[in-house]
Amino acid sequence: MSDSGLQAVIPISRRRIGGEILLVLGVSLGMSSIYAIVNLVDFSTRKTSLSSQSVALNASLSDRQAFDFIYQFLGIAFDLVPVALVVYILWQSAAPHLARLGVDFRRPWKDLGLGILLALIIGAGGIGVYLGARALHLAVSISADSLPSYWWAIPILLLSALRSALQEEFIVIGYLYARLRELGWGKWTIILSTAVFRGSYHLYQGYGGFVGNFIMGVIFGWLYTRYGRLLPFVVAHFLIDAATFVGYGWAKAAFPALF
Repeated sequence: MSDSGLQAVIPISRRRIGGEILLVLGVSLGMSSIYAIVNLVDFSTRKTSLSSQSVALNASLSDRQAFDFIYQFLGIAFDLVPVALVVYILWQSAAPHLARLGVDFRRPWKDLGLGILLALIIGAGGIGVYLGARALHLAVSISADSLPSYWWAIPILLLSALRSALQEEFIVIGYLYARLRELGWGKWTIILSTAVFRGSYHLYQGYGGFVGNFIMGVIFGWLYTRYGRLLPFVVAHFLIDAATFVGYGWAKAAFPALF
């Protein structure tokens, strides 16, 4: 048998694809979605309103600085294993590998520019949705500066932002879009269903978190189906989260009435 024959892509049954999707989500964002739904039910059934409750992001994991750093780093590293898993799956089943997702460096400046533009638009809109939801008592208070002021706090926060960007965009956009297309799902069915999923694992933030991330999912999904480039969304997501995690303390000090 020729090398080309050995490298041919073997068709995968619909049942196997469905099982694979459930397993991938079960060890990654699907698990986060279940926890977030339970969190929302918990918050919503308390006597205090959602707006009177708070959620801490990037919280300290130990009162000993060295071990706090180790736990933080390990948490980020292990959260990236599902990303490596979907990259491996798509690499094995796709030809030419990940290039069909727009994961290459043929147009780095265009990808970077679009990512920055998306970050500005989505970031500004996200702030508006968050403040509106807070005013309507539909969102909890988000605290993104829960790490002590250690020398490694900012690098860890930036790594956390990168972790979120890679995990969400590679799994929700790159992996799910590829597999759901193979299951025969239509364009807008994929866009809307994955946007709902994206919103679901942010429900721990309240209803505002769901709405903001649903809108983000629709915009990212539509652009991805139109242009087929994944990297701009990774850039945009990283910049949004990095600005939130690192800039939260400054924004809280400058505009205390909003927090």
